[in-house]
Amino acid sequence: MTPAEAAMWRILRGRGFEAHKFRRQTRIGRWIADFCCYELRLVIELDGGVHRLREVEDAARDADLEQRGFTVLRFGNEAVLTNPNLVLDAVRHHAARQPPHPSGSA
Repeated sequence: MTPAEAAMWRILRGRGFEAHKFRRQTRIGRWIADFCCYELRLVIELDGGVHRLREVEDAARDADLEQRGFTVLRFGNEAVLTNPNLVLDAVRHHAARQPPHPSGSA
């Protein structure tokens, strides 16, 4: 894990973030999501500098995940390390407007 992923995982693991269960490095179709909450149908991706070179691929990946019913939230590693509340507020906002998925799984 990158330092940003490790910091985010300390917040999300178990049911440590507002009782939502997140998994890390979770396979969804042909993709591996950095963090996934099936209940909220939410994928969190933390991007380092290399992602600036992969914008087309990332957009295709996000589109596929969205077709599978997931919302994808992307954040730069620096944002997580300097302002983790930015990420957590976005997750809270998503959770508030998203009814929990009945099965809790894919």
